[in-house]
Amino acid sequence: MNLTELLQAMRVDGEGRVVAAVGDDWLQGRSLFGGVQAAIGWRAMRDLVPAQMPLRTLQMTFIAPIEQGEVVAQARVLRAGKNTMHVETRFGSGDATQAVMLCVFGSARESQVRRTPAAPAPIGERRPIPFMRGITPSFMQQFAVDLVGGAGPFSGKRVNDTAFELSLRDSGPLTEAHLLVLADFVPPVALSWMDRPVPGSSLTWMFELLEPEFAAHAIEGWRVESHMSAARDGYTSQTTTLFAPDGTAAALSRQSMVVFG
Repeated sequence: MNLTELLQAMRVDGEGRVVAAVGDDWLQGRSLFGGVQAAIGWRAMRDLVPAQMPLRTLQMTFIAPIEQGEVVAQARVLRAGKNTMHVETRFGSGDATQAVMLCVFGSARESQVRRTPAAPAPIGERRPIPFMRGITPSFMQQFAVDLVGGAGPFSGKRVNDTAFELSLRDSGPLTEAHLLVLADFVPPVALSWMDRPVPGSSLTWMFELLEPEFAAHAIEGWRVESHMSAARDGYTSQTTTLFAPDGTAAALSRQSMVVFG
């Protein structure tokens, strides 16, 4: 089931509460891919926020694995001001919290300050990364992927930067949820240092939407460029820029990750 189908099939079960049935095609190891977790949380929030108010920032903490099957997300408004709304989503049922997501939605403001990140780097060698069942993470079947800079996971190359060109296997329409899934695709850059498969996962994730008019872009040909800025004691800090197909910087992402090797 692609992302659009998943969003459309979710059950709205009370104000700000959604229940999603997610299959193993969205798994990353034993937990659901973080991007699809965020998409589910976003869907719960969107019932509480005016459609014309775009997502501006996201902060997410991954507490415990969310397995395939029924996923419950409950959103609530923390504060609604004149121009911004702060909304929280918690994942899990009962007393077991699996993830917490905090988003700020905000209307445009008049400002004389405007600065955009630099354009994406030129593409070097294009190396397709196929989905290989039992070898690559299951969620990768949702993407068409080319490595266009740096090195891939488990290549034994000590790079600090990687770049991928991505297309979602999805008919759209493009939503904020699709951008979250695209932005979270990039694996820990540190895994490129490993010469054999080792686990890696995200602890926290911050996302900032730079281009609210993203819906005019195609769902194919997006670029993610990541830089590992620090690493120690098995923890890494990584910053990613998501570029639209025309080279526009659409979003920034920052993750604290762990690697077991």
